[in-house]
Amino acid sequence: MSEQTRKKKIDPSEAKRVIGRVLGENVRDHRSSYAIAIVAMLAVACTTAFVAYIFKDVINKIYYERREDLILPISLGILGAFVIRGIATYVQSVTMARIGNNIVARYQARVFDHLMKLGLDFYHDTRSGQLAARINQNVGGVRELLDIVVTTIAKDVPTLIALIVSMVLLDPFLSLIALLVGPPLILVVRYLARRLRSIHRESVTLNSHLLGAMQEATQGIAIVKAFTMEDQLRIKISALIKRAEERANKIARVSERMTPITELIAGIAIASMIIYTGYRAVYNAEPPGAMFGFMTAVLLAYDPVRRLARVQVGLERSLVNARMIYEILDIEPRQADSIGAVPITVQSGEVQFDNVTFSYGNGVPVLHGISFTAEAGKTTAIIGASGAGKSTLIGLVQRFYDINGGRILVDGQDIAYVSKRSLRQQIAYVSQQPYLFEGTIADNIRYGRPDATDEDIIEAAKLANADEFIRQQPQSYGTEVGENGVTLSGGQRQRLSIARAIVRNASILLLDEATSALDNESEKRVQQALEHVMQGRTTIVIAHRLSTIVNADHIVVMEAGRVVEEGVHETLLARPNGVYARFYQLQGKEESPIIDDSEEVSHRIARPAE
Repeated sequence: MSEQTRKKKIDPSEAKRVIGRVLGENVRDHRSSYAIAIVAMLAVACTTAFVAYIFKDVINKIYYERREDLILPISLGILGAFVIRGIATYVQSVTMARIGNNIVARYQARVFDHLMKLGLDFYHDTRSGQLAARINQNVGGVRELLDIVVTTIAKDVPTLIALIVSMVLLDPFLSLIALLVGPPLILVVRYLARRLRSIHRESVTLNSHLLGAMQEATQGIAIVKAFTMEDQLRIKISALIKRAEERANKIARVSERMTPITELIAGIAIASMIIYTGYRAVYNAEPPGAMFGFMTAVLLAYDPVRRLARVQVGLERSLVNARMIYEILDIEPRQADSIGAVPITVQSGEVQFDNVTFSYGNGVPVLHGISFTAEAGKTTAIIGASGAGKSTLIGLVQRFYDINGGRILVDGQDIAYVSKRSLRQQIAYVSQQPYLFEGTIADNIRYGRPDATDEDIIEAAKLANADEFIRQQPQSYGTEVGENGVTLSGGQRQRLSIARAIVRNASILLLDEATSALDNESEKRVQQALEHVMQGRTTIVIAHRLSTIVNADHIVVMEAGRVVEEGVHETLLARPNGVYARFYQLQGKEESPIIDDSEEVSHRIARPAE
């Protein structure tokens, strides 16, 4: 953990800003519910003070003066106070719970919506497991902060004030003694709050690392088992668990120091009161009613005093959580639509790269002056060694990133000046590693086009050579796929991914080595499916098999971020010292896959043919 993270604290001005932001974003929408809860809290405060005050008459009038006529009225008054207090407490608790649940749900939806607006650059820099854990831990901080503020203002403070008024009316001198506990408590609270600021943030960060590591281990369980990584991960996770446990114990030790200190101060105060009132009763023969009423008020005031003493401690914790949520919400998308961006209009789907240069966040150039045209309705194959920039081109067409120079045109329209959403709606994408989402097979195909009918989905599955294996599943198209399609083979997942691309019915098709990770039988079926979806569409394919390359209408050969050769198969093959010719010769026979991610290929391309 960085030193910067450890020292990151919330100063008073920032605390006020966070509290003001939380209140401003939530109180207005729940003002009627808060009004009901506040009225209920005030009723609790008033009835609590009434019960303490009436004890003076209970002792003096009934037990000391033996007033028979007051037994029933006083008893009914106390009963009524407890009934009102019980109903008010129920209304307050249910209302605050409903408000809190709604706030948590709203912030969860808001955070997810914001995450969907952020570009791939954010996700490259952020581990998904830790992000999910951080959101899960911190989103409740907003609710807790509001609960603390509202409960303190509307319940604990009014209750304490009402009880203090009762105490002053019963015995002003004793009230002065009781109020002397305030300054020591304030000093203790300020000390503990300072200690808890950094400790709690460290705890949240540690837990996010822990939950993220656990999520990664379960998602990659096949690799864990295959490489017998269990012991290594067990050591790693155990260390994180131990650190998280130690941090949680430290938080408990610091925050709970309030309890013995509060008990000690309260014990001293109550003991002093008993000594004072005891001597007055013994030597002055004063009725004990005022003393009993006062002691009742003190005991009833103990809970709100204890809660108020811990307000700053709880507030510091919830402020850390709320702030960490706002740190996510305040991230500005680095790649936004340009001002005045318009929806793209695609007729034929021609894609043109015009002197495109690009580098990722580290500033190292990845593409250097790339220029070529993927003609409308035809297939353009891109080949090259690993690191040549092939997949980067696929990402740039979809505007996952903004280019540093040049232009990318679709039907003559610069995609930098059109809305990203409209652009991507005209593109179907099949990646090397197909990703399926929680839900049924039909749901995963329908993600390609939400308004697709069941007939559209079945037709797309047939074209993708997926209908046969889908109907063999327990619930056919209604079968749950499991986490990332764990119940399906790689070839089946890829065919569902292709069906999703088919049902999208887009003008442009991008294929990023869609068959490279499959066995021969699966690859054959997927290749047949791709031939269906490629017909009549502008297709840019990162080539894996020679059969795809040979049949392409245009071949672009890349090396180190540059286009080094272009043409059709026959023309490129006719260049004996060309990069494409060496690729072709390397395979040995026409249907062997191009191993374009091997170090051997990279080295052979880099040196001239002998």
